[in-house]
Amino acid sequence: MAVEGGMKCVKFLLYVLLLAFCACAVGLIAVGVGTHLILNQTITHGATPGFLLPVVIIAVGAFLFLVAFVGCCGACKENYCLMITFAIFLSLIMLVEVAAAIAGYVFRDKVRSEFNKDFRQQMQNYPKDNQTASILDEMQKEFKCCGAANYTDWEKIPTMTNRVPDSCCVNVTNNCGVNFIVRDIHVEGCVEKIAAWLRKNVLVVAAAALGIAFVEILGIVLACCLVKSIRSGYEVM
Repeated sequence: MAVEGGMKCVKFLLYVLLLAFCACAVGLIAVGVGTHLILNQTITHGATPGFLLPVVIIAVGAFLFLVAFVGCCGACKENYCLMITFAIFLSLIMLVEVAAAIAGYVFRDKVRSEFNKDFRQQMQNYPKDNQTASILDEMQKEFKCCGAANYTDWEKIPTMTNRVPDSCCVNVTNNCGVNFIVRDIHVEGCVEKIAAWLRKNVLVVAAAALGIAFVEILGIVLACCLVKSIRSGYEVM
């Protein structure tokens, strides 16, 4: 028995929310992939808790897309079991997202520590590994920084006496880091600069997460309303 009256509006709103879920799923996957690529460049050893967070985000995004498909099928066919499954899975996704947010907060210092440790390790490999050199150069240019804590970290690297990578220079030119003058280079370290950039953008991430959570809660409420209507229809029959 088809839903009637106000439930048609509920069903329409649910379709709109399902489209929003698909958009959120794509957004989560994109954020997860982007975060994974960044951490893959900076944390190269082991599977730390921070390194696993992007994998969780990607998995949640993929699962949310699948759940949206289930919800679409359930709403279209007005299937009681599919709508119940949709509501339960959406609730599970919310729990996973809350757990991931808590883990991200708890392990934030661990991620910073791992990044600092790995950055210094990559600095040791800078003179002998072109790929490592390219990654660090790109990072130092992007964030206008030099070394881990500051530019003096490069003094501890063999073959880097009285010089810093050219990417440390304010105006990058060939061999500008050889016998450098301090005023011509970026003196701040990359670890703190990148940490500051992350703190600056965390509000945007938090706002997006709250928006997704609101949409999910609304989706659960609408799904429950539709389930109640479908169940009532079965009882009338």
